[in-house]
Amino acid sequence: MTVFSELRMRPSPAAASAGWDASTTARLVMAGAVIFTLLVGANLATPLYPLLQAKLGLSTLGVTAAFASYVLSLVATLMLAGHWSDHIGRRAALILAVVVGLAGGWLFAEAQTLAALCAGRALQGAAVALATGASAAALRELLPSRPEWASRFTLLASSGGVAAGPVIGGLLSLLPGATTAPYYVHSLLLAGLLVPLYLLRARPAINPPTPSRPLMALAPRRPSVSREARGAFWLAAGVGFLSFAVFGFCLSLAPGYFAQVLHTDSRPLVGVLAGLTLGASALSQLLTVRGRFVVPAGLAILGVSVLLLGAAGAWSSPALLVAAGIAAGVGQGIAFRTVFNELAARVEAARHAQIVSTVYVITYLGSAVPVLGLGWAAGVFGLPAAVGGFVMVCGGAALVLSAVTLRLALVRNRKAARRPL
Repeated sequence: MTVFSELRMRPSPAAASAGWDASTTARLVMAGAVIFTLLVGANLATPLYPLLQAKLGLSTLGVTAAFASYVLSLVATLMLAGHWSDHIGRRAALILAVVVGLAGGWLFAEAQTLAALCAGRALQGAAVALATGASAAALRELLPSRPEWASRFTLLASSGGVAAGPVIGGLLSLLPGATTAPYYVHSLLLAGLLVPLYLLRARPAINPPTPSRPLMALAPRRPSVSREARGAFWLAAGVGFLSFAVFGFCLSLAPGYFAQVLHTDSRPLVGVLAGLTLGASALSQLLTVRGRFVVPAGLAILGVSVLLLGAAGAWSSPALLVAAGIAAGVGQGIAFRTVFNELAARVEAARHAQIVSTVYVITYLGSAVPVLGLGWAAGVFGLPAAVGGFVMVCGGAALVLSAVTLRLALVRNRKAARRPL
């Protein structure tokens, strides 16, 4: 099948055997590489925001607006097109995501106004959204007997890309053209992914549309979750919303906050600190931690660590800042992976892309809504006071959610103990 026939949802039988018949391992790498690379590009700007703020004369609210435009576009695209890969095929959806990502990166790099920055960020958000459901579903299909590892690879590629973006952006900003060079280099790497994707022999779409009305399959769908998966869905969405609120802070206003704490203007250092929590979250996907109390323990670690991030600023303690950032990432990673795995195990394969996309709709809203509020508060009360209030709210919410999940775990424990042997 050619990419164009897939996009038209009219697969050509004559081309079914054409192309590169890649191994399962190669397909796994490509599915993970696309979402990883797109998320790297979406987060290259984190250490560059202070430069862009000075260059374009942006306010603190303007910086958060540019960041939020990415998240809001991502959420809207997930709602409108999160299921497309079920109908056009995983390969076609990933190629479309890469093309949109290239356009977004170019527009952001060349932006001279806040409106252009927001437009570039919006295209980057749409690209990530198109790839999110497609890559997660592709990994699930490639590892049908190991859904837990499919979920681990999904979260590792996602959180790894988000964590690597600020670090790479900070390092590449040392090249001539600090705000444009990172995007030129990234565009070359992203364009390189189009070659193996185009040559790949695509597998048929899991849910091909009716031949007479193919476009009806792409119409927006009302999000729905089966009764069996509803509890797991809302828990995953709640944990995701909270943890991505913390990530949103790390990727938007944290560079300025960290620079104040450390009294530094080193963009590579600020990029490393911004990606520290997300990097710890990504690496935690490699840990195997089981037990009924993993989720409440992870949320408790997240809550305490977020509170300590605020304390690190108040006490001007770099060591506490680093330790709290790492601990927050580990706690979030373990908790979110566990609830995400439980949801993935309860969702039927044919609806995996749609359900994962719906979870990320709520999860990514956590990166937008609280961060916009933080940006407004920073403009009114100052950054230190706004960050202090933000960490109190997020840390307290994590501890409350930890207590709720602990109670649920204890109830399940008592029910299990009462069962006859």
